Amino acid sequence: MKRNFADQMTNFMLKYGVITALVVLIVFFSLTTRSFFSLDNFFDILRAVSILTIVAIGVTFSVVVNGMDVSVGAVTGFAVIFSTALMVIWQIPWYIAIVGALLVGAGIGLLNSFLILKLRIPDLLATLGTLYLAQGLQMWITKGDAVYRGMTNPWDPMRQVTKGFIPKEFLVIGQGFLFKTENFRGIPVPVIIMLCVVLVTWFFLEFTRFGRAFYAVGGNIEAARLAGIPVKKYRTAAYVISALLATLAGLVLASRIGSGAVKAGDPYLLDAVASTYFGFAVLGVRRPNVWGTFLGAVFVGVMLNGLTMLNTPWYIQDFVKGLVLVSALGISFAIRKESR
Repeated sequence: MKRNFADQMTNFMLKYGVITALVVLIVFFSLTTRSFFSLDNFFDILRAVSILTIVAIGVTFSVVVNGMDVSVGAVTGFAVIFSTALMVIWQIPWYIAIVGALLVGAGIGLLNSFLILKLRIPDLLATLGTLYLAQGLQMWITKGDAVYRGMTNPWDPMRQVTKGFIPKEFLVIGQGFLFKTENFRGIPVPVIIMLCVVLVTWFFLEFTRFGRAFYAVGGNIEAARLAGIPVKKYRTAAYVISALLATLAGLVLASRIGSGAVKAGDPYLLDAVASTYFGFAVLGVRRPNVWGTFLGAVFVGVMLNGLTMLNTPWYIQDFVKGLVLVSALGISFAIRKESR
């Protein structure tokens, strides 16, 4: 009887340990703070993690094919500077700035795949090089300046004030709300974009032939090749999708802050990688998966939101967050190991 109970508990913790930890956190913060458990705060958390989630889904694609893309944070930051610079410095229409940023993002993904697949540079080293390349480009575009309305043109010999600005249509992407009512402020647009990315990628990876091919490449590349799967094409697609999603996250971030801050995307790299690997432990699947990554990002968002409401000093929040993440992952993977 005791053995059966222990087995049931092990299976439960294996599948739902991370979700249980998330529920415990929500209950704890709801009981210890006044305004944590509210609909507005719920959407604030989702809005806070929307950019991180989009970046993390991109990382998930690279991990699915047994790779790793560490350039995503720099690509996000590059999209922030590049898109706003096009609108403010060169007065390009906002929709062309979006298309231009996405095209450059796709180009960075192709560069990553060229370095990894053609030159056979290890993925970590190749994307690390691209990371510095993207960081250097975003500094070069504005000569180290931030982008904002009324800034001096860094490319003008006379340093005259620019006449461009970020239009309200672009700001809707990061600051807008939909489905407003008299008693409801609406759903933030970044949350809707995030949920669309999550649902589309989840369906693509789990229910389409192409998605299963991505997993096949990551599971056993030689077996996938023998099965007739064009391995290089799928790995190239994974890095392009990763860069495109990082660029999309950068566009949302630029719209949200309404300006172009240098290296604004850098903080998302480590949290995105953590969210991706955190997803391994969700439902005991032990493989990269979209809903696991999403829950990992939400876990991070709930943690930071709750700690802020508890007036926890900012300089120890990363330590607490890391401690909880390591504990949750350690317990989940240890249970998995014992169950074998």
